[in-house]
Amino acid sequence: MIPSGQWLATAGYAVFLPNPRGGEGHGHAFAAAVAGAVGLGEWTDVNTGIDLLIAEGVADPDRLGIGGWSHGGFMAAWAVRQTDRFQAAVMGAGISDWGMLVATGEGGVLEAGLSGSCGWEGPGPHPHDRLSPVSYAAKIRTPVLILHGEDDANVPLGQATYFHRALRRFGGEHEFVVYPREGHVIQERRHQIDVLERTRAWFDRWLAGPAPTPGRKTRCPR
Repeated sequence: MIPSGQWLATAGYAVFLPNPRGGEGHGHAFAAAVAGAVGLGEWTDVNTGIDLLIAEGVADPDRLGIGGWSHGGFMAAWAVRQTDRFQAAVMGAGISDWGMLVATGEGGVLEAGLSGSCGWEGPGPHPHDRLSPVSYAAKIRTPVLILHGEDDANVPLGQATYFHRALRRFGGEHEFVVYPREGHVIQERRHQIDVLERTRAWFDRWLAGPAPTPGRKTRCPR
């Protein structure tokens, strides 16, 4: 998993790794539960788990962060659209616009099974618009670290660029990092270390320290 829950746990963070509706390991019906409604039941499951951890004293409600990679990156971007309870978020190779993913991702129209529609199905608005985090960029107040591989064909870089530009348009605090030569999974050792260090530094800074410069785009060193 990127970013690594173990890496954060060694720094003293309490790490919650949920398997909400739509995930693996509980049969087809569980995995298919989010078809056409991605992010809805999933978010309920994740949010309920966080509430339980707070109630049990494991998590501090005033120092919460959220992050993930791929679909987890989508969920992080979706979560900060849903609530202001998180002080920081990490969106790794995440989906910001489902219509764009259908049009440009290697999964093609298969992605419409999650989002519920394609952009060419009439003038819209479409079901996928209400399930796309970028549609709510104006409302996002949580600082977001956006990480993405330059050559990602699964979730193309345009997803991150779109979210970056939308947050910049509305003054959202964020940083955008692009990893050259990388696909959907970060492979180069130097880049893997950068993801780990940058993720932890982001949470350290926003949960306990001063804020970084907003809206900065970074190209990871080659």
